[in-house]
Amino acid sequence: MIPRLAETTAMFPWLMPALAFVLGAAIGSFLNVVILRLPAGRSVVSPGSHCACGQPIAPRDNVPILSWVLRRGRARCCGRPFSVRYPAVELLTALLFLAAAREFAPAAMVCAWVFLGALVAATFIDIDTLQIPDTFTIGLAGAGVVLSALVPALHGEQSGFYALDSLRSCADGLQGLLLGSGLLLWIAVLGELALKKEAVGFGDIKLVGAIGVFCGWHGAVFAIFGGAVAGTLGLLAAMAWRRTARLGLGKPVPFGPMLALAGAAYFLFLHGKVDAWFATFSGLF
Repeated sequence: MIPRLAETTAMFPWLMPALAFVLGAAIGSFLNVVILRLPAGRSVVSPGSHCACGQPIAPRDNVPILSWVLRRGRARCCGRPFSVRYPAVELLTALLFLAAAREFAPAAMVCAWVFLGALVAATFIDIDTLQIPDTFTIGLAGAGVVLSALVPALHGEQSGFYALDSLRSCADGLQGLLLGSGLLLWIAVLGELALKKEAVGFGDIKLVGAIGVFCGWHGAVFAIFGGAVAGTLGLLAAMAWRRTARLGLGKPVPFGPMLALAGAAYFLFLHGKVDAWFATFSGLF
């Protein structure tokens, strides 16, 4: 860490978390635009944010989270309601950025923001369309390989020899890409043979590969099986509340959000415990 930055954060320990939260909320506001426009093939840059009635949204009414709360979820121009998902995405992204700021040093923290922001966008696009654009799979995987080489600490490679650490970190990312996507591909093939229909989409396979680049192969494997567990628990909870009619059972269910949830959980909170479990398991053989 730059000495002056270290001194500032030591004097004001709340400053970096606060900045991370505010930046995350702003990025979340942009992700709302991406989630809405990218699947439709529209520009995410222009035109600017506007209401469904066609009126542009004024800057004072476009403050992440706060504007929705102050306006009680309604547009100033015509009173139309805005979906609660807009502030929810902003708050979720802000909390993820805050968690990354508390968990990682600055360089790895920026890598984490790239990864987590892409997972948020991929999650909600998959919920809406049952598809994940290559931007958030192939593009994220490519960015992850580059970031792994530039920031070896992303994979815990910190021997002090930057060139060697960079190569090892890049190898860790590529290993996660190949093993994670390869494992899910075989699961997809076997599932399709057993069920006589598509079990896992190729967007999910590519997403697991991207998760593996940032998390390593341990994280990719955890995302697959942790995502399956999360999906099963969610379904059982819904059934327990007797809402199966509203779930639309028998219809395709997006797996991407479950993969993203498990991948983010590993990346931020569970990597130590999961890696220790893999080490213990490997020691048995």
